[in-house]
Amino acid sequence: MAISKRFIAGAVCPRCAAMDRVRTWEQNGIRYRDCVNCDFFEQLPIEEEAASELATRVNRPREEQKRDELQTVKILDPKPSSRDT
Repeated sequence: MAISKRFIAGAVCPRCAAMDRVRTWEQNGIRYRDCVNCDFFEQLPIEEEAASELATRVNRPREEQKRDELQTVKILDPKPSSRDT
């Protein structure tokens, strides 16, 4: 079975700082990354439990989004102007 290696769009190599040169693949429960520009290579175990997703403005609960909605505020001047009298 051939292993499919995929490039990570926008990824920057931690060793040579080249962009769009890092690729990733999985094999036997281990995730690998390498750079085609230099000799960077890394292997990471694949976590079985799902990592919690970072909260963004898109995936927050609706109640939290309502709290952040803009409201119009009218500011009243407590001093009457000379035109009002």
